Amino acid sequence: MKKLLSPALIAWFLLLAACSQGNQESAEDAGESTADTTAAEEDAAEEPEDAAPAVPVETAYPDRGTVYALYSGTAPIEALAEATVIARVGGEIRSLMAEEGDLVTEGQELARLDGDRLALELNESRARVEKLQRDFQRNVELKEKGLISDGDFDQLKFEMEALEASYNLARLELDYTQIRAPIAGVISERIARLGNTVAVGDPLFRVTSFDPLVAYLYVPEREYRRIQPGKPVGIQIDALGDTLITASVTRVSPVVDPETGTFKITVEVSDTEQRIKPGMFARLGIVYDTRENVLRIPRSALQDNDDETYVFVVEDGLAQRKVIETGYSDRGMVEVVAGLNDDAQVVTVGQVGLKDDTRVDVINTAANAPLEVSSDARID
Repeated sequence: MKKLLSPALIAWFLLLAACSQGNQESAEDAGESTADTTAAEEDAAEEPEDAAPAVPVETAYPDRGTVYALYSGTAPIEALAEATVIARVGGEIRSLMAEEGDLVTEGQELARLDGDRLALELNESRARVEKLQRDFQRNVELKEKGLISDGDFDQLKFEMEALEASYNLARLELDYTQIRAPIAGVISERIARLGNTVAVGDPLFRVTSFDPLVAYLYVPEREYRRIQPGKPVGIQIDALGDTLITASVTRVSPVVDPETGTFKITVEVSDTEQRIKPGMFARLGIVYDTRENVLRIPRSALQDNDDETYVFVVEDGLAQRKVIETGYSDRGMVEVVAGLNDDAQVVTVGQVGLKDDTRVDVINTAANAPLEVSSDARID
């Protein structure tokens, strides 16, 4: 027999069904939420953490070689010997035998003056001397016979000696009409002009000796013990480009100028090809010490602070700061006395701002081979 359900029982069943459905939907929503969270965590785990980019740098390996301790300075090139040829007697310039640029030897005739008057005076003086010599010879015979007093004989002797001196002077003045070079060298200036009349003391030529040439360098007194005669000198002259000329210290002044606190160094330069001219500007480097087979790095690698010098080296892709002790500096290279090994990969470009353990990217292809340094020396 069918029994009808009461309205209260129907309402209870409907409420129970609604609750079951709600719980199921909540569970499904919770499951979806958990899955979404897991996926987000996995995605986050797969993404790498943000890292600072590697700093691009250039590096070089140290090399071993020779370094020179230099004292550098500048000075003009000068002629060691230079002479101005003057007229010793007056007269008209009759002939010129040398021009500017001519090489001349000591005593070579450069010009000739009119000597007609002096030649006549010389002939007259010679005649007087010859006459007096004959008279003196006769008086010698008379004196031997006692026919002339000693006083008269001595007076005649003095007169003859005076005339001989006048004759020699006239001969010398006639010889002075031949203008001669006092030293060997080059005619650097011709002042004389053909046909001009010159007076005693007028300049006629300037002769300059090109061998040797000299440079005078004034060095602070603190360098006095380091620089000795015979020390090698490298010379570069702007007009000759990169040509390196070798010389040596010739003389060192034994005194120090109290006003400037410097002493004078003389360097003689021999130039058989005559490429160097007086007045050229020269850069000189005096080598006062030499060290061989020392560890060297480029000067550009150095970093300094108040109390130490350091470089950065690359180890396993990271920059590492190394404090070093340096020695001589020569031609862009610096001697490393302590703090670095031969196989260190030294940062030469890009080290500004680096710190320990900074990631670096070596961008130059020559980083895996020792640095080759040119042997051509240049004085800065």
